[in-house]
Amino acid sequence: MTKEELKRVVKELKKWRAHATTLLSLYIPPGRPVSDIVSMLRQELAITENIKLKRTKSKVQAALSAAIDRLLRIPKVPPNGLVVFAGENDETGEFIALMFSPPEPIKVYFYRTDKWFHVEFLESMIEENDAYGLIIIERDEATIGLLKGASLTVLDEVEGYIPGKHSRGGWSQRRFDRVIEELTKDFFKKVGEKASNYFLPLLEEGKLKGILIGGPGFTKVSFMKGNYLEYRLQKLIIGGPIDVSSQGEPGLKELVLRAEDVIKEHIYVRITKALEEFNLHLAKDDGLAIYGEEAIKKALELKAVKFIIVTEDYPRIDDVVERARKAGADVFVVNELIPDYAWIRKTFGGLVAVLRYYVSVI
Repeated sequence: MTKEELKRVVKELKKWRAHATTLLSLYIPPGRPVSDIVSMLRQELAITENIKLKRTKSKVQAALSAAIDRLLRIPKVPPNGLVVFAGENDETGEFIALMFSPPEPIKVYFYRTDKWFHVEFLESMIEENDAYGLIIIERDEATIGLLKGASLTVLDEVEGYIPGKHSRGGWSQRRFDRVIEELTKDFFKKVGEKASNYFLPLLEEGKLKGILIGGPGFTKVSFMKGNYLEYRLQKLIIGGPIDVSSQGEPGLKELVLRAEDVIKEHIYVRITKALEEFNLHLAKDDGLAIYGEEAIKKALELKAVKFIIVTEDYPRIDDVVERARKAGADVFVVNELIPDYAWIRKTFGGLVAVLRYYVSVI
């Protein structure tokens, strides 16, 4: 199971609820004998005879029986362990019995029946671990942001006051320049401290991979060379200072895209480039930008698809992703944190593609 698939599974399991403790969650780390787990579940099944409420007893027994049935089908626990979820959703009446090996090893043995499925041990596996700190700095204005997975977030917008030349009053030019220089340094220190407070926890968790710094003019160079960040963060600055013309979220997006050579394999850059390519072909009306599930399926059968872009809540996402991968097409799954998410979802139903070459899919 891939991380993308696990993310969808976790999202679905979070919706399930029961009125009593009838939903079974079981985490089995690698190396545990299947026979030991089955024996434990059979003991639990015997204990359910003591449950007084007939309906609750029946649901717990059904969940335990389903888990035992699944485990009896395998000879041993896979290298990454096993996860089992079983039970009935009281809100819909649906029953699920799901067993899979996650993309990363299970580190804990855990068994519980509860009113919800315990997915917390899986959530750390689907978190995006690679994060980049972002700083856009001007003499009296700065934006601090974070690039993590497919999300671009403004963490803080900082303002300072640096008087212009017209504010010199009766001061000499030299004295006025010294005051400006000190005020600028104070502002840089303020930005550095704020950025360090945001980025240090990520560094200590091993998630911060680098820091990008941009802005207009020479200001960004002064900030980079002035060691205003905590010394460990200063060492994480990657690439040179990047020319960026604006602040806020637009500025952060510009910073990331202009740093393409440094982080070209990052998923946000790749998704943004894919969306730009789709928009380009759509505007040119050259037939290489297509949408609609049937048209895309036909193009996939012909091995003509370069990539697909699909929203994470697309109803048949698993089927479409599987077809795309078999056809050798790249897959970009977008969520609501991507600016074009709502447009793709509302205008095209959540699924678009770009072709390698033109084919008729009508």
